[in-house]
Amino acid sequence: MTVPDLSREARTRLRRADIITTAARIFATDGYAGVGMREIADAVGIRGASLYHHHASKEEILYAICLTVTREPNEENLPLLDAPGTPSQRMAALVRGHLRHLHRRRVEHLVGLHELASLTPEHRAVIDDHRRYYQRRVRDVIAAGMRTGEFTVPDARLATFGLLDMLNGISNWFHTDGDLSLDDVVDGYVELIVGRLLGASLAG
Repeated sequence: MTVPDLSREARTRLRRADIITTAARIFATDGYAGVGMREIADAVGIRGASLYHHHASKEEILYAICLTVTREPNEENLPLLDAPGTPSQRMAALVRGHLRHLHRRRVEHLVGLHELASLTPEHRAVIDDHRRYYQRRVRDVIAAGMRTGEFTVPDARLATFGLLDMLNGISNWFHTDGDLSLDDVVDGYVELIVGRLLGASLAG
């Protein structure tokens, strides 16, 4: 199916996704403060008026970028914690899902980290709420694993912070042209996080 065959709604979604990924790339290279709406429109290949049709301001674009690494993981990854299985199995699935999503959204994640202070207080509060909810859901599964004896960590809250910092840290160093493949990193992190940090047995 070609782009003209898509519905208007689908074309709008594709255009907005293109704006977000393109703007994130420019913000990562030139900095949020050094980029204007005109530069974003030119990079996307649309007129300025068309860009304003999708986003009323540059800050709204930054907010949309931040949502891809906060609300989007909640929607895509947290259902893995509700799937059947033991806490160990569900945490292993979350680690895999989190890393693969983060790799796909690496640039957006780095922009969100560096430019978070540029959001309005209202938008910053929404982003913080998404992050806290993700943390709480992870902490609840860790606590469940502690109750069953699968996880040997003494503090679910501290384990959650350490686990998420470790996962998110791959944005700073992992590149697909390096010695490790994404599959290598995913498998290694399941062992390190679920098997070592949380202390679960991964046999079988």
